[in-house]
Amino acid sequence: MTVSLRAWATPLVIGAFLLMGVTGVLMFFHLNTGLAKELHEWAGLLFVAGGLAHLWLNWRAFTTYLKRPLASGIMGLGALALGVSFLSLGGGGPGEAIAGVMQSVGNAPVSVLAQLSGKSADDVVATLSGLGLTGANADSTVSALTGGDREGQMAALGAVFASPATSQSE
Repeated sequence: MTVSLRAWATPLVIGAFLLMGVTGVLMFFHLNTGLAKELHEWAGLLFVAGGLAHLWLNWRAFTTYLKRPLASGIMGLGALALGVSFLSLGGGGPGEAIAGVMQSVGNAPVSVLAQLSGKSADDVVATLSGLGLTGANADSTVSALTGGDREGQMAALGAVFASPATSQSE
């Protein structure tokens, strides 16, 4: 039994739109529940897949919209909004500042993390080694030890700063 593209493309767009719309409104009003963000992100990928399939099936109709000024203008505004979304307006607020701090701390040598956490470099190395990050020494960075994995960096930094200081010799 083969299923035609037409049989699933539009229902996929409708289902993904429903998920994207509801989760997007919830997130806008800060009412996002447990899986809203994850569902929103995955539904976005489904929406793209369904949209591309829908576009493929309706290419001739789509090209006629390009000849209509109002339709072209609306699509052009969408493209312009997409382009603007890639710009940084600076002063992104506390979130951007925190991200910068976290990046700096992740790129700091273990010896600096030791000073910041009030521990010895050996204690920080032991904490990182306990997380399975091998090869740590006073000159290592958490970023390098985790291969740039942000989740791994957050876990490692959380462990370094959460565990109690046992020695402050450095």
